Amino acid sequence: MDAPAESPSHGRRFTVLLHLPSPSVLASVRLALIWFAITIGLSGISPSLSEAANFSEAESLYRRGSLEEAKKIAAEEVERGIWNRRWSELLIQCQLDTGDYSEALATYEAAIDRYPTSLPLRVLGIRVARYNDLPDRVALEKARIERDLQTGRLRYATADTLVAAGRFFSKNGIDARIILKSFYDRVLENDPLNLEALIATAELAVEKGDYKVAADSVQRAKQRGLEDARLDYLLAVALQPTDAEAASQALSAALQANPVYVPSLVLQAENEIDRELYEQAAQTIDKILAINPKDESAFALQAVLAHLKGDYAKENELRRRALEHYPDNPEVDHLIGRKLSDKYRFAEGAEYQRRALTADPTHLAATFQLAQDLLRLGDEKVGWELAEQVNTADPYNVVAYNLMTLKDRVDGFVTRRIADPVRVEVGDLLVRMSPTEDKIYGQAVADLLVEARNVLCEKYDLTLRRPVLVEIYPKQGDFAIRTFGLPGGEGFLGVCFGNVVTANSPASQGPRPSNWKSVLWHEFCHVVTLTKTNNRMPRWLSEGISVYEERLRDPTWGQSMTPRYREMILGEDLTPIGRLSSAFLAPPSPTHLQFAYYESSLVVEFLIEQYGEESFNAVLDSLADGVAANDAIAMNIAPLERLELQFAEYAHELANSFAPDLEFDREDYPDPPTPGDVITWAKSHPDNYWGKIAVARDRMKQNDFAGATKLLEELVAQGAATGEREGVLELLAQCYRKQDDRPLETQTLTKLLERSSDALPALERMIEIERERENWDAVRELCERSLGIQPLSLELQQTLSEAYQRLGKAELALPALRARRAMNPVDVAGLEFEMAQAHVAAGDHVAAEEHLVEALLIAPRFRNAHRLLLTVSRAKESEKDESSQEDEDSQKASDGSQKESAVEPAGNDEAPEKSDSSEDAEKPKSVSPEPGASQPADPNDEKSTKEEAGSDSGPGGEQQPDTKEEQQ
Repeated sequence: MDAPAESPSHGRRFTVLLHLPSPSVLASVRLALIWFAITIGLSGISPSLSEAANFSEAESLYRRGSLEEAKKIAAEEVERGIWNRRWSELLIQCQLDTGDYSEALATYEAAIDRYPTSLPLRVLGIRVARYNDLPDRVALEKARIERDLQTGRLRYATADTLVAAGRFFSKNGIDARIILKSFYDRVLENDPLNLEALIATAELAVEKGDYKVAADSVQRAKQRGLEDARLDYLLAVALQPTDAEAASQALSAALQANPVYVPSLVLQAENEIDRELYEQAAQTIDKILAINPKDESAFALQAVLAHLKGDYAKENELRRRALEHYPDNPEVDHLIGRKLSDKYRFAEGAEYQRRALTADPTHLAATFQLAQDLLRLGDEKVGWELAEQVNTADPYNVVAYNLMTLKDRVDGFVTRRIADPVRVEVGDLLVRMSPTEDKIYGQAVADLLVEARNVLCEKYDLTLRRPVLVEIYPKQGDFAIRTFGLPGGEGFLGVCFGNVVTANSPASQGPRPSNWKSVLWHEFCHVVTLTKTNNRMPRWLSEGISVYEERLRDPTWGQSMTPRYREMILGEDLTPIGRLSSAFLAPPSPTHLQFAYYESSLVVEFLIEQYGEESFNAVLDSLADGVAANDAIAMNIAPLERLELQFAEYAHELANSFAPDLEFDREDYPDPPTPGDVITWAKSHPDNYWGKIAVARDRMKQNDFAGATKLLEELVAQGAATGEREGVLELLAQCYRKQDDRPLETQTLTKLLERSSDALPALERMIEIERERENWDAVRELCERSLGIQPLSLELQQTLSEAYQRLGKAELALPALRARRAMNPVDVAGLEFEMAQAHVAAGDHVAAEEHLVEALLIAPRFRNAHRLLLTVSRAKESEKDESSQEDEDSQKASDGSQKESAVEPAGNDEAPEKSDSSEDAEKPKSVSPEPGASQPADPNDEKSTKEEAGSDSGPGGEQQPDTKEEQQ
C-alpha cells in the first residue's frame, strides 16, 4: 500500500483555504499580517485574565449542552453590565445556536459599542450579520478588522485574539503556513495544550483533507483531560475515511459529552443517510430543529431526503427554508450536493455545487466537489481544469494535490476507443491502462467489455448513449486517490460511478489476485443498472444484481455458500432487505462485508426466481422514475414485510441444504481459539465441521497428511467442499501432493477449479501436471483461464504460446507472444523468431519477414531465422507472381468481354465463361516454412544467437521482468 501522499509543505502535511482574494486586497492583508506578527514578537502574548468562577461554570454548562441555562446566566451578567466581553460572546453564541438571530444582533450591537477593539467579538459579529441577512454589515465588519490590524490597534493580543484572527484569515484566502506560524503556533509556544488553538488547528486540517494532523491535534488537546464534544467530533471526522468503527465510537463520545452539539448531530444524520436509514436520519434532523428551528443544515438534509424520495417540490421548499436567513450561504447547496453525490447522484450533485458557486464563486470546497463530480460523470476536460484551479489556488489541499499528482501519471496511460460497429448511436467504450499493461491484456479487457455491453444491455433493455470509461490502475494507491480522493480503500477491487469505472489491476494485488474478468463484469453490470435507474438505486440492490450476474456469466464467479455464510444466515447476521445497504457501510469485519454482497445477490436471485425477470425489471424502471426503493418493490412485486419473511425462509432452506449431515454449532467453542483447546473441543464434537477442519489443519502442521486426508475426505463426502482459499479442497489437494498421489490430487484440483474463479496456485499446479502428460489442449485451456487472474505472468504467457505451437496452431499464439514482447524478454531474437513463425502460420508473410529481419539484426548468425526468411521470401515472390498472373488474366477477360459486347446483339443473356483460376484466387495462399525451420533452433544455432545477441539464453528463453514500477 502506498503511504498517504505528503503535502508539498516543508515538514507539515497541511495547508490553507481556497480561493485567494484579489492581488490588491491580498497585498494589504499580507502587510497587515507581517506587521501583526512583528508586533506580537515585540510585545509578546499577554496572558489571559483569570476568568470568574461563575463564567467557567456557565461555559461548562454550554459545552455540556445546557444551552438555555447557560444563556440565562449569560444574559443576567450582560444586563448587570459586568465588564467582561466573554459574557456577551457566550450569550451571542447561545442565541445563534438556538436560532435567536435578531436577539443575537441586538446583543452584538450593544457589546461592540463597549468593546470596539475586540477582534474575537467582531469575528463573531460577521456570523451574526450573515444570519440576519446583512451583507453590507458583513463587509463593514471585515473591513474594520483589516483596518484594526493595519493601524496596530491589536498590538497587545491575547491567546483568544490570536485564535480568532487565525480563523478570520483562514476564511479569507490566507496561506495556512502564515496562519499557523503567526497565530496558532504562537499561542502553542506559550501554552502547548491551549484548547482553542489545538481545535482551530484541527479544524483547518480537516478543511485541507489532512486527517492525520487533525487527529494528532485532537489527541494533544485530550491530554488536558477536558470533556469537550468538539474534540470527539473532529476526531470522528478525521477517522471516518480510514477507520469507520473508531469514527463511530468518537461520534458517540461527542454526543455523550454534548447531546445537542449540532455538528455531531449533522454528522450522525449524514451517516444514517449513507446507510439508507432514512427514518433514523429524519429523527436525528428533528433533534437538530428542536435545538434550532432555523438551522440551515437540518433543512438541507431534509431536502436531501425529499430528493431521494422523489418529492422534488418539497425539496425546493426545504432548500428555500435553509436559505431564508442567510440567502447567500454557499454551504447549503454544497451540503445538499455533496450528500447527493455520496448517493451516486453525481449529475444532481454537480448542479447543486454550481448553485453554491453562484452564491460564492470563491468557495473552493464547492469547486473541488464539482470537479470530482464531473470526473465521475466522465466530463474529464472540465473536471480536471477545475481540480487544477483548486490546486493552484490552494496548493496545500492534500486531496487536490494528490489528485493532480495522479493526473500526471494518468496522462501517460493508453486509451482504447471501442465503437459499436452496428449501432452508431451507442456510446463508445474507453479503456484506459498503463502502456505496458495495455500491450499485455488490453485487447482481452476490450473484448470482455464488449461482451458485457452486448449481453447486459440486451437483458436490461438499455442503450448506453454516452461513452463508458474504464480505468485500470497498476498501483492501489493511485486507484484509491482517483476513486476516493485519499489513499486507502484496500478492500475495493473496482468502483463504478455510473459511466465511469475504476479498477485495480492484478499488479496491485500481490501473488494471489482476484479474477479481473469477474471484477470488470461486475462493474460493467453496475454501469448498466445505475444508468437504467438514473443512479437511483439502493446499494444492496446494485451490488446484489452485479454478484448475481457474475454467477450467471460463470458459475465460478461471484460468491457461493460457505460454512461461514451458512453460520451467518442461520445465526443473527441475516440483515432484513430494507436495511441491507447499511450492512455495507459499517461491517464488523471483512467477512461481514463479503457476506453483505452474498446476501444481496441471494435476494436478487430469490426475487427473480419467485417473481420473474419482468417484475424485477419493473422495479428498476420505477426507481428511474424517482420512486423510493421500498415503494418500488412493493408496487411491482410484493410488500416488503412479506418479502423479508419469504426471503428469510429461502435463505434458511439454502443454508440448511449445505452439508446437512454435519454439525456447525460452535457453542462452548474456545475463546480465544488456541490450537490445544480447539483440538480438545473437537474430540467431544466429532461430527462438527469446525472441529474437523481444525484437527485436519493441525495434523497437516504435524506432517500427518494421511490423518488430515481422512478428515478432509469425510468433509468432501458430507458436502462441505468449497472453492475457498485454504478451504477443504485446497487443503486436500495439498495432502495428496505431499503423499505423491497424483490421480487423487488431479481429481481434487479439478473439483476445486469447478468452484473457484481465482485459485491461481491450483491452476499453475494443473498446468504443470498436464504439461508433463503433454496434454497440450488442457494446458492451453488452463493457461487461458489463468490469464483471467494474472495476465502479467511471463511464465503463463510463454506456456500458452508453447501450447499453441505444439497443437499446430501457432497463429493463435500471437496475443501471448505480443504480451511477452511487452515484458522485456531476455531473448528478443528468439521471441521475434517465434512471432515470425506465428505470422507464417497465419499466412501473413509480410509481417513474418519484418520479425525475421528484427531477429537477424539482433543475432545475424541465427540460422533458423535465415532459413525461415528464405522460405518467406520465396512465398512472397510466389504470391506476387500469382497476383500478377491473376491481374493479367482479369485484364484479358475484361478486354474479351468488351469485344463481345461490341459484336453481340443487344439482349444476349449468356454470361462469359468463368476463369479456371478464379476459384483458386479467392483462397488465401499459405506457404509452410522449410522442414525444421519452424522448430526451435538447434544447439549450434542457439550458441550463435547468444554470441550475436549477447543473450544468456537461446531462442524462446525469457525471465520475469522487474515489475517494481508496476506494483506497490
